[in-house]
Amino acid sequence: MQLTGSQVIIECLKEQGVDTVFGYPGGAILNVYDELYKHPEIRHVLTSHEQGASHAADGYARSTGKVGVCMATSGPGATNLVTGIATAYMDSIPIVAITCNVGVSLLGKDSFQEIDIAGITTPITKYSFIVKDVTKLADTIRRAFSIARKGRPGPVLVDITKDVTANKTEYIKKEPKMPQPDCSAFNEDDLKKAIQMIEKAKKPYIFVGGGAILSGASEVLKTFVEKTDAPVCDTLMGKGAYDGTSENYTGMLGMHGTKTSNLGVSECDLLIAVGVRFSDRVLGNPKKFAKQAKILQIDIDPVEINKNIIVNHSIIGDVAIVLGKLNEKLEQQKHTEWLSHIADYQKMYPMTIPKEGLSGPFMIAKIYEMAKDAIMVTEVGQHQMWAAQYFKYSKPRTLLTSGGLGTMGYGLGAAIGAQTANPDKQVINIAGDGCFRMNMNELATASRQKLPLIEVIVNNHVLGMVRQWQTLFYKQHYSATVLDDGVDYVKIAEAMGAAARRVTTQEEFNAAFQEALESKTPFVIDAIVDSDDKVWPMVAPGAPINECFDGKDFESKNK
Repeated sequence: MQLTGSQVIIECLKEQGVDTVFGYPGGAILNVYDELYKHPEIRHVLTSHEQGASHAADGYARSTGKVGVCMATSGPGATNLVTGIATAYMDSIPIVAITCNVGVSLLGKDSFQEIDIAGITTPITKYSFIVKDVTKLADTIRRAFSIARKGRPGPVLVDITKDVTANKTEYIKKEPKMPQPDCSAFNEDDLKKAIQMIEKAKKPYIFVGGGAILSGASEVLKTFVEKTDAPVCDTLMGKGAYDGTSENYTGMLGMHGTKTSNLGVSECDLLIAVGVRFSDRVLGNPKKFAKQAKILQIDIDPVEINKNIIVNHSIIGDVAIVLGKLNEKLEQQKHTEWLSHIADYQKMYPMTIPKEGLSGPFMIAKIYEMAKDAIMVTEVGQHQMWAAQYFKYSKPRTLLTSGGLGTMGYGLGAAIGAQTANPDKQVINIAGDGCFRMNMNELATASRQKLPLIEVIVNNHVLGMVRQWQTLFYKQHYSATVLDDGVDYVKIAEAMGAAARRVTTQEEFNAAFQEALESKTPFVIDAIVDSDDKVWPMVAPGAPINECFDGKDFESKNK
């Protein structure tokens, strides 16, 4: 049948099972929005800013495992998506961003709101398309979804000229073919060598990253851990892949990892890295990272092998499939003495919560106590680390956070995406006051959509993590990090249609959070904490991870 390009776009979205699109209209994309108006089966969430749309698509994707979709018009509309696309790219999140450009005859002429968005996004997407021929539109959109899903997931951009959205072509519906995991890169010898390494190890440690979540590997990972009989640590992106309430789970590894994980990995004789990329925040000093251990890396992307650290053996493939194959071949291991040693570390170096006063650790622990099944979203900074340290993630896709790019302003948009996708779950965004400022306009979106998400602002009136570094490493030169300017977040929230409370004590927070849980509208808690609260433990930049220190260590060293 003959359809316009705009009609083809909508039909292709329906083919792919898309039920929600986040976006913001404009002149170049008007034809598409006019067609979208006729299809209420696709929910459109109008955000306050295009960046909010890209983060919402990301949050939708992270919380569901589906491809998130966002749309924007040409020029600044398209460029406003860039930060969200880069955020998704760094964390391997499947989104498809659809933008429209000026007509083909106007390309390359500095036309009004013309921009080469495909060129701009090439380094931060798996693929960027520009469609100038309506006959190629349907297949391009189908390819975009396939690429976004396939192998290591990631964002894809499709830019479509305005005349293509109006021109007609023959459209034939096609059922999408979901990509199947590719297992061709490893063989029986790879599995055999891995088994030999595991069986030879006396002190194995399992290190889990976001790849285990993306592959849906939680169940086979649990079996693998039980058969290996080893302690488990994770990355920020790996939270929830392995049950954080398990006895042999020791917390995060790296710069703000637990002392147990950092010391344990530094002592192990085999580190089994599952879906991790060995980022600089994990390695500390790469020359001294796990020097006494052999490293076995399991990852779907061959580019990640030997990129940041040299490993002894690798298996390239879908994590869930590889672990399943290893489980079939691995005999039950026993490491009682090693596990007991790690358990002693856990007793020696517990994560503590200040007993007096309102603090980030107290609030996260209380949120866990009152809302264990919530989807937690964070911005970036101290509050992000506290959310990783003090909330026990027992299921995958329950912590949504910008790990690779570290995007301030990510959380509220992502929370909107997650709450839209999961209406029956409680979504909570943890923000610092610096991050909240960046995209707080999206509160209006949450109010308009009647989303009962909770926004907790850990308000210390400074850029907390930067101030922490300035305190520790820059002689307390607080350059451009003080935010004590009288902004009233409660009034801002109420003006945007949300309920809000300001709290200064533990008792006030408990009451406000209970009220927020019962609210049917967005609810903001402005929680005032001390400007000099710090995230502990910490590893200094460039130091080996076994040199982690906490507040007491710091005070003793600087007496």
